[in-house]
Amino acid sequence: MTNGGGVTDGRAGPFRVGAGRRRRSLGPFGTLTGHMIVLTTAVAAVAVVLTGLFAWRMIRTSAEAQERDRLTDQAQVLARTPALASLILGRQERITGSGGTALALVGPSGAVGGPAAEVVDADRRQALLGGEPVSATASLNGREVLVEGVPTPSGGGLVLAQPMSTVDQASARIRGGLAVPLLLGLAGAAGAGALLARRLARPLASAAVTAHALAGGERGLRVEARGPAEVAEVAAALNALDAALARSENRQRDFLLSVSHEIRTPLTTARGYAEALADEVITGEEVPSIGRTMTSEIQRVEGFVGDLLTLARMEADDFRLEVTQVDLDALVAQTADVWGPLCARHEVDFRVERPGRPLPVVTDAFRVRQLIDGLVENALRVTPAGRPLVVAVRPDAGHGAVLQVRDGGPGLTDADLAVAFERGALTTRYRGIRPVGSGLGLAIAHRLTTRLGGTITAESPAPEGGACFTVRLPGQHT
Repeated sequence: MTNGGGVTDGRAGPFRVGAGRRRRSLGPFGTLTGHMIVLTTAVAAVAVVLTGLFAWRMIRTSAEAQERDRLTDQAQVLARTPALASLILGRQERITGSGGTALALVGPSGAVGGPAAEVVDADRRQALLGGEPVSATASLNGREVLVEGVPTPSGGGLVLAQPMSTVDQASARIRGGLAVPLLLGLAGAAGAGALLARRLARPLASAAVTAHALAGGERGLRVEARGPAEVAEVAAALNALDAALARSENRQRDFLLSVSHEIRTPLTTARGYAEALADEVITGEEVPSIGRTMTSEIQRVEGFVGDLLTLARMEADDFRLEVTQVDLDALVAQTADVWGPLCARHEVDFRVERPGRPLPVVTDAFRVRQLIDGLVENALRVTPAGRPLVVAVRPDAGHGAVLQVRDGGPGLTDADLAVAFERGALTTRYRGIRPVGSGLGLAIAHRLTTRLGGTITAESPAPEGGACFTVRLPGQHT
């Protein structure tokens, strides 16, 4: 494992409008605009039908009310002019121009006379004699009529009866003018739906073109955030995706450059020596030394390829853990048995800090050991002779445990800490400045810790002067 790799940020290229994938050719109703026009027109049609039905009913009621009001006004006028009412009754005539309105008079004694006498039943006569108006519907000569009656000053009453056909005629006139505004409302709703659909569809269509262009590999695209909030949010998300893809691809490009460098250098060395041996340029006592060099370079390539495979396995969905109860105190003690002598050969002061009593945690012992070994290897690479390297374990404040690997090396800057666990993020930055490895070590540590259900953080400076990597493992693997 290593403190390796750099990060750059950039955009892959200018936006070319015509370069995105063309949208499928759809029928007029296969698009969002078509669907919205159909939907708004259907909603408007339902509203028009309901409004028309309600208005049709209300027109009839309103026309009847208007005719009753007019009939009541006529009755009140005639009731205030008894001479005119008597003249009309005496001749048994209809009121001229009133549409066949018939009249009846109720005398103070209760006697009823006139063409409309048939509609004055006992209850209506009693009401008029009591000084109360009458409003009803009745049958006169086999026709349905409106009945309106008012008391007269002499103590009787006056009743007018008008055929219901006048109400029907008035309703028909009003209803005849209803169709045009309803059709205009339907057309207006369809037009408004078309405008709304276009306003919504345009930015979405633009976002779709951009999404196809992103899928096709173009970068540096911008979608104007306009329209309703949800549509603008889609545009903002695409812009963020474009930036994230550009960053990711730049990092991947840098990582591939780092990979090629890491593999090419040892292969070039091994190939050069192999050709020298084949050409018998190197013979005699030099052969064993050259063989050891070639073996070392090949092992370096194998280690790098192994790191790549390890990282790939941990990112796979079928990565499995063998979870059991593990004593981390004993596990760290075993680590000290392995790394203590190796650090001594490099004149590095290796130390272990542990509680000295069982520290049980439910986790995968093999993977935890792999994690510790990787962090210690990473620290040993950068720790100078005479400086400390510490492996510490302690119970967590809650449930679980805390593992730490601290070194007395050059440490990390704030910029380094921000990208420490990204693949190859520090290798390019420090190649030729300090010892580096494959650039995958810390990325593997981060992914492995996540798989174990824990967290890993980096700090600098550590108490020993270099970097400190802290792993928190839960009490039970999740």
